[in-house]
Amino acid sequence: MAQCAATAVFFDFGGVVAEEGFKSGLADLAEARGHSPHAVIRAGFDAMWDSGFVTGAGDEADFLREFAAVSGMKVNAAELRRTVFLRFTVRPFMLDCADRLRAAGIRTAILSDQTHWLDELDQTLSFSAHFDMVFNSFHHGVSKREAAFFELALDRMGVAPGESIFIDDNPDNVAVAASLGMTGIHYTGRERFLADLARLCPAALEDI
Repeated sequence: MAQCAATAVFFDFGGVVAEEGFKSGLADLAEARGHSPHAVIRAGFDAMWDSGFVTGAGDEADFLREFAAVSGMKVNAAELRRTVFLRFTVRPFMLDCADRLRAAGIRTAILSDQTHWLDELDQTLSFSAHFDMVFNSFHHGVSKREAAFFELALDRMGVAPGESIFIDDNPDNVAVAASLGMTGIHYTGRERFLADLARLCPAALEDI
């Protein structure tokens, strides 16, 4: 196996593997209706959890009702999906990193707070083929706000926390992973990320 600080690497989806389509989609919808993008984005994320949609305890209709109540902005399912899905654009360099890691014998997985939208996005974008496993909060009933989601993923992947790397654009999620002993990378941009990952897995990414 190539030199690496881990035997498994976990990638967040929105904001890491792909551009954050939910946030940018809500911002565009808000601007088109004359609402504050910041307030609508906050309302959208709150509604995801309060409706239970992100952990499979609620469905899309529950989310839309909660979102309308907290944002004051009604959006139908078709418009929301069209706007958000188009903005989840995969970052090719991330898939390249995953492919290089796997070629070096390092297992990879997506660990995402998402809904069944992730399954639908994969049908179009075909990103899951670059990873050994996909862990989606919607299907597992637990999110990255809880250590249990990381523990579940580690167990399914058969790796110890100290043998794993976790990448996320949300520093709170990175902190939860780090509390378990995982090596965290807070994604803030391509160049810094590539430098951080190459430092941890130099042989797998030596010419990146």
